[in-house]
Amino acid sequence: MPAGHQARPGSATRTQFNLGRALPFLVLVLTFVTDLTTSDRERFERFLVAAPALAAVTWSVRGTLGIGLLAMGARLLLGAIRNDVLTLELLASEAVLAVVTLASAWVSRTRIRYEQDMRELSAVAEVVQRVVLRPLPAHLGRYDLHLLYVAAAAKARIGGDFYEAVRVHGAVRVMLGDVQGKGLGAVETASVLLGSFRAAVNDAHDLADLADRLEEGLARYGAWYPDSDAAERFATVVLVELPDGRDIARLLSCGHPAPLLQRGAAVEQVRFADPSLPVNLAGLHVSRHRIEEVPFQPGDRLLLYTDGVSETRDRAGDFYPLEERLRGWAAEPGGNLPEILHRDLTRYGAAGLDDDVAALLVAYPAEGTERAPAEEAAGTGSR
Repeated sequence: MPAGHQARPGSATRTQFNLGRALPFLVLVLTFVTDLTTSDRERFERFLVAAPALAAVTWSVRGTLGIGLLAMGARLLLGAIRNDVLTLELLASEAVLAVVTLASAWVSRTRIRYEQDMRELSAVAEVVQRVVLRPLPAHLGRYDLHLLYVAAAAKARIGGDFYEAVRVHGAVRVMLGDVQGKGLGAVETASVLLGSFRAAVNDAHDLADLADRLEEGLARYGAWYPDSDAAERFATVVLVELPDGRDIARLLSCGHPAPLLQRGAAVEQVRFADPSLPVNLAGLHVSRHRIEEVPFQPGDRLLLYTDGVSETRDRAGDFYPLEERLRGWAAEPGGNLPEILHRDLTRYGAAGLDDDVAALLVAYPAEGTERAPAEEAAGTGSR
């Protein structure tokens, strides 16, 4: 299973769909009963036209036609019960029902074609997601990975936040980043940086070399496609290296929010004495990348996150208290934290989640912690 958490549609959508399918019949029954139980001067059969119109929203073409025919039959039955003679008014009423039924069937057909197109696009989006943002393994080397990823765009699976974790010779290397802005341009930039990371991660001498490769990759793409939106965007990135045989973590920040290191109930930011500029802005200032090294021991957890997490605001305009929340969740298993964080962020935000959100928890299990054999096997190789 991938080490990730994404919001999924709940039962509310299915309930609304089932209600929509029942609504045309409810209109038929209520109209029929109301017309029968009121005086002849109060006629309600005109509301029967609502039944096929409502059916077009959820029913197939045949279903919509069938409901329209039921409405026409109900109109004739009401006329027979009331001993109405065959008049132009009755014929006109049936004609109106027939026209509305045919129009509703056309709307239903158009809706079904649109839904089929959307399903195909969704299938393409899933393939793109697997290529651009591949699922992370639950375990990689000695470490457990737990991911929260939510795109800000409605129904989108990919946004401007990006991540990757790879087992290389002698270490595990992790990247988390955030592209300036939103939309397809941000996704394009993220895909370029992910491609550059994957191409260089095995050969890069250290994190500084890897950061330079990211810069070069985006600059090269901008030269190839000068009209591309990606050439104008910058991205903040944090890189992490966890070497084999040493209980340390090496980190390099390119303008990215500082990760949080949790040791027991204690939580503190990783301090960067000289963070680098964001990727694609390095030309504004000549500097060397500085790598920070911190202890990372069994039982410790390192949380990487984007500003979609830390800059979520409540109604009073206060930022989300991530450090405080993480302290309160010290006893929670790492696998539970993505879902807990997602629920808490959604409740805290005054407008919900209005930015891409990515948070990656890298956990170093305490000695004696058991792992599921299948998950361990799935996460030990290079990707």
